[in-house]
Amino acid sequence: MKKFRLAVIGFITTLVGTSLLLSTTLFAKSENNQNSRLAALAKFTRVVGTIEKYYVDDINISDIIDKSIEGLLTNLDAHSSYLNEKSFKDLQVQTEGEFGGLGITVGMRKGALTIIAPMDGTPAYRAGVKAGDIILKIDDKSTLNMTIDEAVSLMRGKPKTDIVLTIVREGESKPLKIKITRDIIKIDSVYTKTIEGEKILYIRIVNFDKKVVKGVKEALSKHRDVKGIIMDLRNNPGGLLNQAVGLVDLFVDDGIIVSQKGRDKAENREYKANKSTTLTKLPVAVLINGGSASASEIVSGSLQDHKRAIIVGQKSFGKGSVQVILPVNEKEALRLTIARYYLPSGRTIQAVGVTPDIEVYPGKVPHKVDEFAIKEKELKKHLESELDKIDNNKKIEKDEKKKKNIITNEDVLNDLQLKSAIDTIKILTISK
Repeated sequence: MKKFRLAVIGFITTLVGTSLLLSTTLFAKSENNQNSRLAALAKFTRVVGTIEKYYVDDINISDIIDKSIEGLLTNLDAHSSYLNEKSFKDLQVQTEGEFGGLGITVGMRKGALTIIAPMDGTPAYRAGVKAGDIILKIDDKSTLNMTIDEAVSLMRGKPKTDIVLTIVREGESKPLKIKITRDIIKIDSVYTKTIEGEKILYIRIVNFDKKVVKGVKEALSKHRDVKGIIMDLRNNPGGLLNQAVGLVDLFVDDGIIVSQKGRDKAENREYKANKSTTLTKLPVAVLINGGSASASEIVSGSLQDHKRAIIVGQKSFGKGSVQVILPVNEKEALRLTIARYYLPSGRTIQAVGVTPDIEVYPGKVPHKVDEFAIKEKELKKHLESELDKIDNNKKIEKDEKKKKNIITNEDVLNDLQLKSAIDTIKILTISK
């Protein structure tokens, strides 16, 4: 019995000793962390003081701190940044669907300022700018070591003023100079057409502003007799998360649409589908390419994981991180990456993108040309135009209106990716 008591006392003594040792270790670790923080802050203060005292130009402490913050945010990742007063105002305007500039969305890819996508109908789109172009210069200023916000600030300006972008494009032997005239950018985020000779609804989503879900709902309500849907997200640079989630929710009735996970568990979210908001079970094909990013990748990737759509085209951009705007004061803010998006299967988008189910490169549809038929068609068009002159151009107006709402067979032959999506819908319809 005495030996048992001694053994118990020895065990308790060891346990207490271990606890004291653990507590001492944790305290020492905490103290070391605090000392490291103080040492790092002291080093930063010394560097700021040295710059203020010895730098060749007279620079005040506020400018030094601003530049320090800019450098810090830029070196964290390609999407975090410091928003000064002008940048903060510009950001607030962007999601309203109308802003001044060129009509392009840019991002950083491998350290280079890269065009994610030109927006349909904008000055950049009309000038021939393409997704994947690398901007080497903005007018005479090099973009090397330039932040995204600095680049955007330079590209924006008064409407009707010109800007020259020097770009590097894959397949071109030397840089190209493209002159673009700035304008007020007003974008219809959603527009719809039907395919000539097919009961297929074509929905083009240009960017994810606050009107997307409403626009798609109206389109689905208006075209109840179609047998399939093509959703075109090519060159769509993204936008509002709630619109991406809401769009998927129209087609999926159960399960996770997308989740976000960060270092702080409080930032973790799961966005789920709701059966009550599902509007259609029709077959869906989604078109994507290298200019499809962020919200576009959430939509295409989520529909792909739910096996709700077939994805056609090329691999998307790979922008799957979550940024929030954290105000520093009333006029300035930080855009900080706090989490990454994950698709229903658990895969990430960041730097990976969405791989299409059917990979199709852009181009024309190979087809046999009947020269006699073309000549006959051209003659008929010429005679019709002569009749139109007699009929006070009424037919021209009618045809233009019709063409605006219909994708013609000629349009389809000029777009191999679209043709592949149409064929996909046909196969899904037959299978169903």
